[in-house]
Amino acid sequence: MTSDCGHDKNDKHFRPGSEMLAVTLRSIGDGVIVTDVGGRVTFLNPVAERLTGWSLIEARDQPSEKVFHIVNEQTGAPVAHPVAEVLKSGGIVGLADPTVLIARDGRRIPIEDSGAPVRLANGELVGIVVVFRDVTERKRAEHDHAWLASLVDSSDDVIASKTLDGIVTSWNPAATRLFGYEPAQIVGKSITTIIPPELHAEELEILAQLRRGQRIEHYETVRIAKNGRRIQVALTVSPIRGTDGRIVGASKIARDITERKRSERALREADRQKDEFLATLAHELRNPLAPICAAAQLLKNAKSLAPELRAATAILERQARHMTHLVDDLLEMSRIMNGRLLLHPEPLDLADLLRAVIEASRQALETARHQIALAVPSEPVHVNGDRIRLTQVLSNLLHNAVKHTPPGGRIEISLRAEGAQAIVSVRDNGSGIPPEMLEHIFEPFAQLDRSFEHPDGGLGIGLTLAKRLLDLHQGRIEAASAGRGQGTEFLIHLPTITATTGKRASAPQKRSDFSGSRRVLIADDNHDAGISLSMLLQSMGHDTRVVHDGIEALEEAELFRPDVVLLDIGMPRLDGYDTARRMAARPWAADTQIVAVTGWGQEADRQRAKAAGFHRHLIKPVDVVALQEVMADEPGPREPPSV
Repeated sequence: MTSDCGHDKNDKHFRPGSEMLAVTLRSIGDGVIVTDVGGRVTFLNPVAERLTGWSLIEARDQPSEKVFHIVNEQTGAPVAHPVAEVLKSGGIVGLADPTVLIARDGRRIPIEDSGAPVRLANGELVGIVVVFRDVTERKRAEHDHAWLASLVDSSDDVIASKTLDGIVTSWNPAATRLFGYEPAQIVGKSITTIIPPELHAEELEILAQLRRGQRIEHYETVRIAKNGRRIQVALTVSPIRGTDGRIVGASKIARDITERKRSERALREADRQKDEFLATLAHELRNPLAPICAAAQLLKNAKSLAPELRAATAILERQARHMTHLVDDLLEMSRIMNGRLLLHPEPLDLADLLRAVIEASRQALETARHQIALAVPSEPVHVNGDRIRLTQVLSNLLHNAVKHTPPGGRIEISLRAEGAQAIVSVRDNGSGIPPEMLEHIFEPFAQLDRSFEHPDGGLGIGLTLAKRLLDLHQGRIEAASAGRGQGTEFLIHLPTITATTGKRASAPQKRSDFSGSRRVLIADDNHDAGISLSMLLQSMGHDTRVVHDGIEALEEAELFRPDVVLLDIGMPRLDGYDTARRMAARPWAADTQIVAVTGWGQEADRQRAKAAGFHRHLIKPVDVVALQEVMADEPGPREPPSV
């Protein structure tokens, strides 16, 4: 008698009885194991051999539990064996889920499928067949899908998807929290539900870009919540492709940036207020500094002055200049930090610039009894730089050396060219820098510890300013010191250029060398500033008149017909801008040089002064050299004043 599978019932082992059946079992893509009624293996197809790690020869007559070793995927505990379950129930059984097959070599393979009885035509049970398949890839895909779904659901960002027609197809919990719509209320509807009407055209353009396969990243826009609240969001929208590679939709990630935008506006406002405060502070400090510096210069030029008064005058001048230096540095740092500092580069001979800086500091060097040595090459070393800013850098370094070197010390300044680099060294034998401070000295407001630093410590921004200005010139600065009491060396590196002219690149160009007496009208509502400036100019041989508001300036100018007008900006009755406009429009003013003398020194102030018809814009306290240049200059062309 033969079974359903065509075997001889008297055989000790169940074997497929026909060649066709054997070929069929071997060709099945699932694993197939056949046992006898005692649960011993009689057949494995090639897939079962590969998955279990047992060959048919090795597995034959082995207990099915040994060859087909299965456990629970989560707990690792044994599960009901399909052979035993079939013998118990007499019918088809499914494997417990999740089930893992432990292969002979220890591999753990997720599987699924079933066991079934093998019966003869008369119903006699002669064996059990177990059919199973490896579901590793499916399990991995399910795990990945569940993991992604968990990420989407737990994300704080809005994650949604839509068709290329803008119909919402998915909506995560974060989207509900932000916009107020439950998935059932929005899925299947147009995405324009949350888009302001005036931005619908924007959405059409986004959909058009998606159809072209383009990704939209970090796009900031506005959306509307269910309650009507407008929300500022940052979007990233990506095309979704189907299995055939065609674009079938789009995924969207949105983040609420309303608070960030509010913070940015607050920061910008705070920054604006800080700039206004610094500009106002500088203006208010420069107003009293102007007469102090002018009076000190006047006393300095006096022919008969008692020695103690001359010494007091020198102190007065030094401290006033130091205060001016601090104000300038503070404003300069503010401009750099806010990206509003504009360079005006020109070819410069660094040797000439160094000589000028040393000469400007001559009095401070002599007062401290410092020896100074300058070593420069015989050939000029040219750089493309802003004369004022590089002078500021070099002055800061020299000022630093003077301040931190004891009286009678030595300061050495050298210049050399190495390849395409100009290198300036400023070395002193002063107090030095502790090793732990070297990496911090270029940070804003960095100071040496108070027990060690010079009493005149400053604001701690001079070196920071030097570094930032050199960064803008594509240069760099570094410091070296052997420690306290061992002196300090600062090295400046700047890219060199080839000079295009035989002239000394740093020589100032003047339009005139006029040295005679000038008629000068001074208008300043600070009486001390106006009078002290008048006295200083009179000591230089000029004829002056002083008024204290814009209306008086216009009236006096009609009578006095000045060669030079020095106008304060913030005057009563008529400010300096309007005064300059009206004065520049007078026929007699064609040969008059109109100069702004003010505590307002921002770039916007300079541009506004230029538009008002001023020839120059001088910052209080006015440098004597700059004042002499104004007196020696011709008015030259100016822009027509704007109305």
